[in-house]
Order: sequence, then C-alpha cells, then structure tokens
Amino acid sequence: MGKRDDLIAKYADDLKNKCGMTPDMDLLTKVTIGCGPAIYNDDASTVAGSQESELETVKNNFLIKKLGLSDGPELMDGINSVIETYGKSERNKYRAVVYYMLTKHFGKESVYG
Repeated sequence: MGKRDDLIAKYADDLKNKCGMTPDMDLLTKVTIGCGPAIYNDDASTVAGSQESELETVKNNFLIKKLGLSDGPELMDGINSVIETYGKSERNKYRAVVYYMLTKHFGKESVYG
C-alpha cells in the first residue's frame, strides 16, 4: 500500500469511528484524489472548523467551484452540520473526510462519477 492508500484507510476509520458513517470507499478515494497534494501537508490536510476564514474557503473552493452549488445560507449550514458530526472538539478534521461528508450531505456524488 502506498502513502495515499494509508491515508484513505485513516479517513475511512475516522468516518466509521468518529462520524458514525460507513464510507463508500470508491467515493472516498475519488474525493481524496481530488484534494491533490494537500493531503500530504500537515496543515493543508486538515480543516480548522472554528476559523471563519477557513470555512469560507471550503464553501467557495469546494462547494461552489468543485460541486457547483449556488451560494446561500444552506452552504454554511451544511458545513456546520458536517463539523458538528465530525465533532467540534476533534482536533484533526481531515479535509478529505470533511469534503466527503459535504459531498454526501449535498447529494453531489455524481460530480465524482
């Protein structure tokens, strides 16, 4: 297994144990690949759930640009819901896991089809 496979296994573990979800491994793999080299950088691989600027970046770069959603209050509601599910106190919220949950939350799996 390569480094990316190890990370995907770690993300799947987070989804199961911290978020109570059974991950769709195919989708999780595609979302992880979509994150690009950010997954290998300690800082870039996580989402600071309490930083407003970070959440705006997730909204603009992922939800609007990648998933093609229209801007509106429901986007931040979705992000907050995902952060809540992951656990506000959870220090390492992996970007790939957050993006995976947002993709599921908004029913946009087809983007990765």
